[in-house]
Amino acid sequence: MFRWMLGGRDAQRAVENSVLCIGEEQPKNWFTELQVLKGHFDIVRFLVQIDDFRFASAGDDGLVLVWNIETGEKLLEMRGHSQQITAMATLTRFSRDNPHTSLVTASSDRSLSLWDPDTGNRVQTISDLQSSVKCLLVLERLSVWLSGGAELCVWNIDFQLQCQQQNQSDTGITALVELPKNCIAAAMDKEIVIYRLTAELPLTLVQVRCLLDHQDNIRTLIPINDGLFASGSHVGELILWEASDWKILAYEHILWEESQADSQSEIRLGSPKPCEMSIQHLTTNGTLILAAVGSGLYVYSVLTKTVVAYRRAAHDSNILHTMLLSDSELMSCSEDGSVRMWEIQDLPLPAEAASPGFFGLWSFGRSSKQAELPSRKITEVPNIRTLELTGDLIGHSGAVQMFLSFAGRGVVTCSTDHLMILWKNAERQSHLRSLELFRRLEAGPPAGDW
Repeated sequence: MFRWMLGGRDAQRAVENSVLCIGEEQPKNWFTELQVLKGHFDIVRFLVQIDDFRFASAGDDGLVLVWNIETGEKLLEMRGHSQQITAMATLTRFSRDNPHTSLVTASSDRSLSLWDPDTGNRVQTISDLQSSVKCLLVLERLSVWLSGGAELCVWNIDFQLQCQQQNQSDTGITALVELPKNCIAAAMDKEIVIYRLTAELPLTLVQVRCLLDHQDNIRTLIPINDGLFASGSHVGELILWEASDWKILAYEHILWEESQADSQSEIRLGSPKPCEMSIQHLTTNGTLILAAVGSGLYVYSVLTKTVVAYRRAAHDSNILHTMLLSDSELMSCSEDGSVRMWEIQDLPLPAEAASPGFFGLWSFGRSSKQAELPSRKITEVPNIRTLELTGDLIGHSGAVQMFLSFAGRGVVTCSTDHLMILWKNAERQSHLRSLELFRRLEAGPPAGDW
């Protein structure tokens, strides 16, 4: 298969062409055409979808760029932040059934900005915050949005501060999730703090519960559905929570030990590094949870409370972002610069291990009861499945931070190499180009060309 890396001069010149084809050796990989998008001059960390045809990018250069997903054209370049952008979200204002989507950005310069992606104007700015904002959460139902960092602040859509709560965490709030009954879950170090927001004016924010079941820092916090949310920690803990009463529904701990074959070997393998057990990212479609654990991928069923498929070494380095495309297809990107497509498949033989070396183990219950509960090897669980690689998207020379899917229109990725790549379905693009050619032929030459 034809591959290239941006590190070499010849390869870099090849990648920087507007459109390249990576061949047809991967029959299940429909992203066989790419377009390199240039505009940033530092690490690109965030991608946010504005509508069906536009998305925004932001990163360490402080720029916010708006792009067309169909053409790859840079539509707007918005400047205003003096330091790196730390969070970005969309904010939709409804007026007479005519919604208008704006962009909210937070920066290390301790400011918040509201941008109009139609005009490129910075509509509102909040400066001189006490600390940098690390995460944003929009509550459209209440017409407010929240910023989390050293403090938790509630703002209305006009960028007016409604209320705030100071926290005692060393690292501050790193993730926020909306819960039923006007509640919010905030991840701080090893804790999840539950706040309740009053719906009456003036708005107030009250801490109602502190969940202390994680043994290490919480790396990711996501909603699953109206009744559940999940959290993942640095030591491989995955906890499913009831969204209304905040009780543990299931506890999953990825453990590590040498297999029998390894223990008999003369060369002893050492304990895994903490990063190999860390849950870097979680994503869900409501029925499955995809967990990035170090460089491995684990698919967890919300219904059965079990891991149903896994690949212990899915990438060469830590996985930074994942997505479930369907109940059987998924994508992941890594620090190794790769973006990969996977399909859940049955193991070739029931007794055959999916991968050699270390195996993940798990147990159920609260963390305080973890030692009392038995652990099982993944390969010993009935009906366990594996993840088979179906597509390898090679193009970035640095760590791929995240990606954004526009379904049939393509996938866009961003990286530490300062570039974004728009991956497209080559058959669809060829069809669109043919239609455009026929349209021009039918229209005839422009007036004056005869």
